[in-house]
This record gives sequence, structure tokens and C-alpha cells, in this order.
Amino acid sequence: MTAWDGIGEFVAVVESQSFTKAARQLGISIAQVSRQITALEHRLATQLFYRTTRKVTVTEAGQIYYRHCRQLLDGLEDAENALSSLQDTPRGRLKVTAPTTYGETIIAPLLNDFIALYPDLEVQCHFTNQKLDLILEGYDLAIRLGKLDATPGSLMTQQLSTRRLYACASPAYLAARGEPHSLSELARHNCLQGTLDYWRFCEDGRDRTIRIHGNLTANSGQALLDAARKGIGIVQLPDYYVDPFIASGDLVPILTRFQPHDEGIWALYPTNRHLSPKIRMLVEYLGRYLG
Repeated sequence: MTAWDGIGEFVAVVESQSFTKAARQLGISIAQVSRQITALEHRLATQLFYRTTRKVTVTEAGQIYYRHCRQLLDGLEDAENALSSLQDTPRGRLKVTAPTTYGETIIAPLLNDFIALYPDLEVQCHFTNQKLDLILEGYDLAIRLGKLDATPGSLMTQQLSTRRLYACASPAYLAARGEPHSLSELARHNCLQGTLDYWRFCEDGRDRTIRIHGNLTANSGQALLDAARKGIGIVQLPDYYVDPFIASGDLVPILTRFQPHDEGIWALYPTNRHLSPKIRMLVEYLGRYLG
């Protein structure tokens, strides 16, 4: 048994969570998949799966082994692509993560357009506001918003565009409660709160954070947006939430002279992936349209 034997079957079972689906995907028999996995476990002297008649579960050792095997298979694919005549044609597996709302409204349509251009791609999207570990979770690309934390040396970063935060309210709210013209006046207003209890502004060239209070707290920008449009209070949200409603007059920007500095929209990807045509071309594509 060579070092590569059973790797493809093992990865297929992990990703499909089924010996039957893995066999169908690989075009081989279930018995052959089972034999390869058993031989692999024997060679490693490690149990990779918990098997029952109803489900297959990856063991802790199996999860660790999978992350390394997935990178090996991706690296092999990239090596083959680099030598092929289709070097500049994205193809193969591409695993992407992005923040939920921004991913669903902005990134997903661009990804779909990219897939339409390059149908040989197999794209997996996961939209979440959690900051996933790209290396451990096997992601090729992550979209991050705002100020980046210190990134490990295993990751590359590239700024794709910027976003702008707006404090705004509906005309009905401003007619009833008045418009604040200074940051201190926010204390007298109903400020709709997200996951943070403060808003960001810039005063005399310096960044400021203002604690806010209100009768609604939600971890959903869409919920806060809806409340602001219905005149419940003031909201601070990124441009991709509020731009259409500012344009239509449903929302009015306020405190514009305290507009905070624009924040970055970033692409992050493992350093060992930066020469891959699919990663390079997707980052270029996103930067072109987002910019």
C-alpha cells in the first residue's frame, strides 16, 4: 500500500458523510471504498470513522487527518493545472466563506457569475459571521469586513474595496424626535443596537466611539434596517444595507460631518494557494467588480 492509497476514498467519505455516496461519486463499489478505508486505518493504526448502521462519523484523529489530506489533494490538483494547457482556466474545488448578509447580497451573485464563466469549478459557499480558521477548515478564500485582526503568516490578504458606515433614520422619526446635530445628542435618541453597544464616528480627524442605547437590540442588520425604516429609531449600518433606501428617501443620513473613515473589504487566502489560477482569478474578479 502506497502513501496515496485510500486518500481519495477517505476524503470522499468525510465530505459526503456516506460510504455509498462516496462510492457513487468515485465511480467504484461500496466494498472497494470500505476495503481502502480499512487498509488505510490499518496502515495508520488509527480509527478514522465511527461506523453504525445508520451513520458515519469522523473521529477526532480522522478530522485532523482529513484537513491535511484535503490540502494534499488540492495541491496535487493545482500542480496538474499548472502544467496543463488550461493553466489560466479556473477549475476544480473552491471553498469560500463570507459574512452572512454581505455574502448573500453581494458576494453570492458575483460568485454565481464567476461560475457561469468557468463551469468546471465546483464551488462550496458558507456564509457566517464567525471568523473561521481557513487552514483548519480547509477554505480557499475568505471575505472579511472592517479592520483586520493580526493575520498569521500562513495567510495572504488583499483589499478588494471599502465600505462606509451611515447613521440614518426615517423622515417620520426625524419629524417626531428631531434630528441630532452633535454626537452628544444621540443620548436623547432611540438608537437601535446591533452586536456592539457603541457606534463609530470621526470628529476633528480622530476616531470616536459613542455608547448608544435604545429599545431594540438585534444581531441582524436586516432587522435593524426594517425597524429604522418603520420609524422606530436611528441605526448605523454599512452602505450595502442602506444605500437603496437613502436613494429612495426612505432613510435620511444624519451626523454626516462625523462620518467615520471607510473600512476595508478584504480577501484572505492561505499562502500556499496564492499561485492557484482559480484563487488568483477569483480575487481579481471580485476586486474588479467590488472596486
